[in-house]
Amino acid sequence: MRITRVLSSTLPTLRLSLGLSLALAAGLTLGPAVSPAAADSTPSASPSGGGSAPTEAGTSFRTATEVDQGQTATASGSAGDYLYWSFPADSGQRPTVKATVKLPQAHTAQTWQVDVYDGLRRRQACQYGAQTRTAAADAASVELTCVLRTVRAWSEPWANDPLPGTYYVRLTVLDLKPSDLGLPVSTELRVDSKDIGGAAAVDGSLSQPLVPGIAVKSEAEKDDSSASAVLSSIEPDDGWASGWWSDRWVWTAIGAMLAALAGIGGYTLTRGSGRPRQVPPGA
Repeated sequence: MRITRVLSSTLPTLRLSLGLSLALAAGLTLGPAVSPAAADSTPSASPSGGGSAPTEAGTSFRTATEVDQGQTATASGSAGDYLYWSFPADSGQRPTVKATVKLPQAHTAQTWQVDVYDGLRRRQACQYGAQTRTAAADAASVELTCVLRTVRAWSEPWANDPLPGTYYVRLTVLDLKPSDLGLPVSTELRVDSKDIGGAAAVDGSLSQPLVPGIAVKSEAEKDDSSASAVLSSIEPDDGWASGWWSDRWVWTAIGAMLAALAGIGGYTLTRGSGRPRQVPPGA
């Protein structure tokens, strides 16, 4: 009788606590799951000079063409040239670089390679993807892919971790016969990123992104000796390393609420079991 009374008095409270915890967990989990999907529909950075995709490539790090994530840049060149592009990548992103080289109708076997460098011009290893590929003789095109490691907000000075800032892409041919030197080729480059979220969050951040200065002045500034070099004009829409927010906060809030509800349930059970036993009249 005593156990039955205790359970009957505490079951409604436990059911209410469990219902609230499940509703809260579902709401907080679905909320952040919908937001990134909507945010991914628009590019995370804005290119300089308008929204049109670039149609040329640079020939060195200093002249690398700025490319926005989500755009498909094109360029024409000759076999044997070094082609350079640059793009921004912020903390929590895992960039994927895809390059396509369209070859002329007649050519011998060629080996092409795409390399990615960070703002300090350190070569970044590809996590996976066909970074180097050989096009067979008379092949119409060759496709290259490089998936970088997740960009970290902070790293040790001795480490080679990818950090927020500008990244450079270099596309070139490694193995070329003299007969193919100078043959016309056309290229396409596209950079996309996957938002890893709180799984890549670290306790620290750079004071400034690794964005190099560009020693180029406008026509009005050429005669002004006091004008300084400007930084790269391409960056994420919401600013560099914007974000103290990550889905870790969501799971922390869920854990705190579940712990509080569990405490309330435990207190209710303890309070119910401590009530004095009621003796029926006439016993």
